[in-house]
Amino acid sequence: MTDKRELREMKSNITDYIDEREIVEFAKELARIPSFKEEETPIARFLESWFRERGYEVELQEVEPGRYQTIARLKGTGNGRSLMLNGHIDINSLTTGWDRNPWEPWEDDGKLYGHGLQNMKGGLATMIMAAEAFRKAGRKLSGDIVVACVAGETQGGVGTSYLMESGLRTDAAILTEPFGPGNICTMHAGIIHLGITVKGYSGHISRMENTIHAINKMAGLVKRLETLKFSIEANPQLPKLPLHNVGSIIGGRGESYSLAEAPYVPDICTIVLDVHFLPGQTADAIIDDIERHLAPLKEADPELDYAITLPPPEIIKGRRTIVMESVDVPVDSDIVRIVAENYEVVAGKKPNNVGAVLPLSYSACDSSSLWAAGIPSINYGPTTGINLSGPEGAYVAIDEMVEVAKVIALSAEEFCK
Repeated sequence: MTDKRELREMKSNITDYIDEREIVEFAKELARIPSFKEEETPIARFLESWFRERGYEVELQEVEPGRYQTIARLKGTGNGRSLMLNGHIDINSLTTGWDRNPWEPWEDDGKLYGHGLQNMKGGLATMIMAAEAFRKAGRKLSGDIVVACVAGETQGGVGTSYLMESGLRTDAAILTEPFGPGNICTMHAGIIHLGITVKGYSGHISRMENTIHAINKMAGLVKRLETLKFSIEANPQLPKLPLHNVGSIIGGRGESYSLAEAPYVPDICTIVLDVHFLPGQTADAIIDDIERHLAPLKEADPELDYAITLPPPEIIKGRRTIVMESVDVPVDSDIVRIVAENYEVVAGKKPNNVGAVLPLSYSACDSSSLWAAGIPSINYGPTTGINLSGPEGAYVAIDEMVEVAKVIALSAEEFCK
């Protein structure tokens, strides 16, 4: 009896054009280019040249003045469905503790190490090499493959939101976020970042009688937020949600938040509140819940003067300006079925998870903007050290990059045929 793997191999040899060393060396090239949020243009220009040299249709999009992202396309014959492969070129901030150059990748025990590989240049290289297999094979599909190398995912999806505003649409999308090759994520949280600013009244330390200490007032507000509960019914697939965290704080004197005038009572203090929320929650409902929870503080203290802002104020460099909506793609969607079946072809077993993938589904990805625009979008990428702290988590599994690239290539071939 012929199994699925044999049947698929009879139909296609596209995976023959996926080479482990090529994926690894390309991932190394990407990792050597620092590309923190708002600083993605150098890698965008590198990718623009790389795609043009290979004959892709390429658009260098100016997301913000002087800030670019790269969108490449392998044109089909025009009679099939289109598929987007989406990966972000911005990377997380660099942690301490490195004893090697974080910008010169190295291999060890089947893993490729270097800053940014875990989120998500490993996945970026994987999806690009999946598309590249069709170019090298000289094979045109009926539908287009769009390779979206986007900016600002860690700011709430700035680049993908811009891409959607530009009018580009595909029939489905695969994002190579680091969920692991046995996991097809169709559901994840939304994320909203809010600023809460307390205003006080400044004065010198020698004349504090009529001052209002903004940082002290904020301390009580932060303590109160620890007991915040949201008015939304629990979802058994995402049982820990909603989650919230006061992730940063800045306080000082004046509109510039001067931090060098310690003899004076601070008259301004701002926190950034992160809320990871459930499908069905809205930004307005979240803000209403926060206002309701903080109301007793205001009633008890007439001097407490605070305001909630969406997004956080501009003083917060790299702030999230966009609400990432929660995602709940039906598990019976065609793209979900196709990727699941082709994972079984490549791996010889069924996926571990299709749906919510815990704990990673407690966060959000660029699929938020795509799903909001009506594009069924799944997260499917190679395992990384995303849940580990420091340099020890800065890796991507090499064999899984190859495995994911093969699954994506076979899935694109079937979806866009």
